[in-house]
Amino acid sequence: MGKGLRKGLTSYGDAGFSLFLRKAFIKAMGYSDDALGRPIVGITNTYSDYNPCHGNVPALIEAAKRGVMLSGAMPMVFPTISIHESFAHPTSMFLRNLMAMDTEEMIRAQPMDAVIVIGGCDKTLPAQIMAAASVDLPTVVIPVGPMVVGHHKGEVLGACTDCRRLWSAHRAGEIDDEEIETVNGRLAPSVGTCMVMGTASTMACVAEAMGLALPMSATIPAPHAERIRLAEASGRRAAEMAVSGAPRPSALMTPAAFRNAQVVLQAIGGSTNGLVHLTAMANRVGARIDLQAFDQVGREVPVLVDLKPSGDHYMEHFHHAGGMPRLLRELGDLVDLDAPTVGGGTLRDVVAGAEAVPGQTVIRTPSDPIKPTGAMAVLTGNLAPRGALIKHAAASPRLLQHTGRAVVFDSIPDMAARIDDPDLEVEADDVLVLRNAGPKGAPGMPEAGYLPIPKKLGRQGVKDMVRLSDARMSGTAFGTIVLHVTPESAVGGPLALVRTGDRIRLDVPARVIEVLVDDAELARRARALPPASRPDWAARGYARLFHDSVTQADEGCDFDFMMPERR
Repeated sequence: MGKGLRKGLTSYGDAGFSLFLRKAFIKAMGYSDDALGRPIVGITNTYSDYNPCHGNVPALIEAAKRGVMLSGAMPMVFPTISIHESFAHPTSMFLRNLMAMDTEEMIRAQPMDAVIVIGGCDKTLPAQIMAAASVDLPTVVIPVGPMVVGHHKGEVLGACTDCRRLWSAHRAGEIDDEEIETVNGRLAPSVGTCMVMGTASTMACVAEAMGLALPMSATIPAPHAERIRLAEASGRRAAEMAVSGAPRPSALMTPAAFRNAQVVLQAIGGSTNGLVHLTAMANRVGARIDLQAFDQVGREVPVLVDLKPSGDHYMEHFHHAGGMPRLLRELGDLVDLDAPTVGGGTLRDVVAGAEAVPGQTVIRTPSDPIKPTGAMAVLTGNLAPRGALIKHAAASPRLLQHTGRAVVFDSIPDMAARIDDPDLEVEADDVLVLRNAGPKGAPGMPEAGYLPIPKKLGRQGVKDMVRLSDARMSGTAFGTIVLHVTPESAVGGPLALVRTGDRIRLDVPARVIEVLVDDAELARRARALPPASRPDWAARGYARLFHDSVTQADEGCDFDFMMPERR
């Protein structure tokens, strides 16, 4: 296949001419023969004016390039799609697979012996890791890092758990228009990803736990000089890998690594989105995430990290408490410390270097956890034959066993139109149900599962209700929210059969979500459903590819043709 500039020559029918032409054009950039004769490290550029989470990417690129060159290799930066959660229509999840395909094909198409992927905002890191797994080229992951905390009236603020909490207070009339605008300017005080344990932080922690990134990469705040030094160190390591050809993602993304990721996902109070992304990543290497095994991990692994939305602190506090190395030390035998890492050693080596921070309370011990069991539970029942998910660590304990009357919304527009209608028949004990918000139904399985509390109930002091949907929710959200109902309603899943007035039972200890309607009546309703058809939004282009090919939540919402046969 060749190395460096000789790798992956353009097909002209004459390899010598292909190399001659490639060198002729690249020399237009001012490169010398010495530079062009070295191993090449590709570096993704996901900077965008639409992506404030990636605002530090130019600085990280320069540091990574410096590390590559200090080690004698040649850095080559190339652009890929950049996704920001709040700037992606209809939802960032709709674009994750497109970014994965873009990143994969650019790595394949251009000559490089190793690659550094730089990303953060929510769907970026999983897309990049999916791509790296498929190409199986030596890869180093550099997360962009979390932003620093904000402040308002003496209170520490974090995007976006406090975004949601304070917006709910505004909806309830507790915060006026002037103050919410002031808050708006203080929630995100620097570039970087959300500083709570949302999806971006979750996936950065998962990447580090799987050995795909250097130690401390998940937690260093985005504006800190330490993150720049980490990028330089990552560049140095990528240059070494460009020469040695190892380790490849296939050597790191092992069954042990995926189990470690699941343990960490539960222990950090991670985002429910993390399970969908982890499943997609596993599928790319022919592995499998078993939902019941994940639930069992949750029964055995306590929540040890005291971060919002499950706790009280923020990512910079997690970092200063010792970060992922310290957490892995506390987890002890719950993780496989012999799993290899991109740094060349094992997690045992990482743990050996963990810092002991006197007096810190952010990373707890198993004998003094934040929660005695993991962050998430997998539910089944007649509403979710293939599973549903609840982040019970961020739920109201009183609602974890609850039976209530269903109030059904047929779509996100229907919910938006009626949720604040004063005439909506809804009580605090009801169960809000949203359907047609899954991968195909919405499209893109948006973060609409965090249904707002109806305004009239919010003004009565109601802070939480049981909410149920085939959508996702942000990892920053708090509430008793059942998500990822599979199969989704748009493909005839049982959620499509629920009617307003039906009784729904949630029993998290028993891992059950069900509608209290007999099987014969449900079968009658199923027969009355209209046949599925391709919607207007999926008439052409990427939207059509997405609709026709996307899998369900329990399969990672990847495209069916992107997954190899499972080993």
